Amino acid sequence: MEVQDEKSEEGRVFTIPNILSMARLVGVPVFLWLILWPVFHGPNCDGWALLVLALSGISDYLDGKLARRWNQVSNLGRILDPAADRLYILSTLLGLTWRGILPLWLTATLLARELLLLVMVWILDRHGYAPPQVNFLGKAATFNLMYAFPLLLLSDGSGWIASLAAVFGWAFAGWGTALYWWAGILYVVQVRRLIDSGTAAA
Repeated sequence: MEVQDEKSEEGRVFTIPNILSMARLVGVPVFLWLILWPVFHGPNCDGWALLVLALSGISDYLDGKLARRWNQVSNLGRILDPAADRLYILSTLLGLTWRGILPLWLTATLLARELLLLVMVWILDRHGYAPPQVNFLGKAATFNLMYAFPLLLLSDGSGWIASLAAVFGWAFAGWGTALYWWAGILYVVQVRRLIDSGTAAA
């Protein structure tokens, strides 16, 4: 009976954590539109973009915490949460690079890590394995980058606030990029061990 209840919980869709993750996904195109509006001769909406990014960070913290506290961890949530994280990172990379705030080398470094992860997921899928859950290191990397991006956006201005934001923004970006790749390498090791153990068992 407990096993059936656990399976039914994992199959649930409209839980509060999942709704928070869905709302985060809806915010991705809104954020990208706000950040790119000045490029297309629109008004500067960086303040609103920062607000959307801040709300996404809060929901990112809440959905995982509530899912564990209320026993609402679901299969959909395991997909939505990392998908929302990566889409926010990708959209922010696109927006900040387009506006010349981020250098191309940093964008290429982070995109290369995403490509590596996609290859690993494809390899797992070919061998019949589901993607492993996001580990703590990957979450820490994402949090660093999610702090870095709004600070770097804020640095695209003048005055002491912009200068201070640039210092802390680049510090978070450096740590986040390093942790992002570290988590990616650990993911590759995890995938290799999983494939090897499956091959040995066969």
